[in-house]
Amino acid sequence: MFLESLLNESVSRKDKQRENKLKWFMKWKFVTAGILIIIALLLAAISYYQASYFNANIKINGIKVNGLTAEEALKKLKTSELRNVVYVGQQQILDGKDTTMEFTNKDLSGVKKLLRSQRTFFPSSKAKNYSLMPINQDSYRSQVMKKQIEERLVDLNKSLKAPKDAAAILEDGKIIVSKSIDGKQYDVASLLKNYEKHEYTSEIHLSPVFIQPIKEDSPIIKNEEKKLQELLQRTVDYKVQDKVYTLKASELIKNATVSKNMKITIDPGDIKNRISDINRSQSTLNKYFKFKTHSGAVISVKGQGYGWALDVEKETSQIQAALEKGEKSISASNIYGHGWKNEGYGYETTMNNGIGDTYAEVSLAEQRIWIYRQGKLVVSTNVVTGKHSTGEDTSPGVWYILYKRSPSTLNGSRVGSGEYSVKVDYWAPFTNSGQGFHDASWRTNWASNAYVNTGSGGCVNIQPSMMKKVYENLNTYDPVVVY
Repeated sequence: MFLESLLNESVSRKDKQRENKLKWFMKWKFVTAGILIIIALLLAAISYYQASYFNANIKINGIKVNGLTAEEALKKLKTSELRNVVYVGQQQILDGKDTTMEFTNKDLSGVKKLLRSQRTFFPSSKAKNYSLMPINQDSYRSQVMKKQIEERLVDLNKSLKAPKDAAAILEDGKIIVSKSIDGKQYDVASLLKNYEKHEYTSEIHLSPVFIQPIKEDSPIIKNEEKKLQELLQRTVDYKVQDKVYTLKASELIKNATVSKNMKITIDPGDIKNRISDINRSQSTLNKYFKFKTHSGAVISVKGQGYGWALDVEKETSQIQAALEKGEKSISASNIYGHGWKNEGYGYETTMNNGIGDTYAEVSLAEQRIWIYRQGKLVVSTNVVTGKHSTGEDTSPGVWYILYKRSPSTLNGSRVGSGEYSVKVDYWAPFTNSGQGFHDASWRTNWASNAYVNTGSGGCVNIQPSMMKKVYENLNTYDPVVVY
């Protein structure tokens, strides 16, 4: 009995222990569940806060928005001012007018996007400054301020040292490369691009960017050297009348430069000297023409209205341009002289010492003319020239027929006779002063010595019976040789 009672008591104690353990477990289970519920609620609250409010130490465009909703942050941005101060490095270059940010309700989606991006699992105190540009462009900053910054930088550059590019140049006939030199001028274009990318803040800090010179080893310099080498290999065939001169760049160009767009510029000094030499040797202006008279005698007669010369300045420019462009041949095209409008006559004529085979010959001593066409004598007749006793002689020289007119009225003056106005059937002037060939129906003295005391006022008088034939065999621009 005793053992049975002891056994029953032992079993009873174990049951109570199991019962107590079960009760404790159930209490712990309920407590744990409660804690988990509280944690879940806290996490939900944190998640809601994180989704609705900006973290601590968050800024947008330098404006504090910590603890604000997206709507509240946008409202604050709308009323925030920009001081619009611009620095390049440590130097303040512009203090613009204060403006409010150009945010509108259209920008709420942008603020919300930032709110989502800053979200962390647990609240964070990490400082961060977000950049946000308004949808509506800020015209003051994008236009007015940008223009002011550009003007200020350009103005500052005036007092700053400019860089110097390396350059390939032809100097005294040799190609050399000059050294580059660094400068302190701002690269305005680059700084303006950096400004356009800058955040929408009150202060704009731009890192200095300077204009960089072209260096000696750059591809640009290599191309310049190549251009100059090619230049020195060029030649131009220069045609003057029937002669061709081969002008070599290597002989005529001692100094030249190449621009950034690879355009060659030549110092034309030696080219000009060469053209001057050609002009002296070949032109006829103001020179004496060798002339074979009707009798076979060879005389010298100075060119007057007739003759030509190269315009050395213009021809130099033409040849310079041809060498710069790489042209192979060119003909002289700038000719001048003592013509009616400074024309140069006789350029196209090379035979018979520049007078050709079609001309009029006037002998003052013999008082006679001879007209040749294509080397053949077509008319010859006696004449009366300018009055010698009063110094009104017909002017010697090589002239040319200015124009022809039939009929015509001649107006002028004579020594001792005053003004006159006479009608003639044919008129062919050859000097700019008004001397020419014409019929003289009023003249009765046609003797070979009539010109001494009863000559004309300077013209060549021809008997009316011969004037028509003379007139028909004279053409405009034909040379007239008076001696």
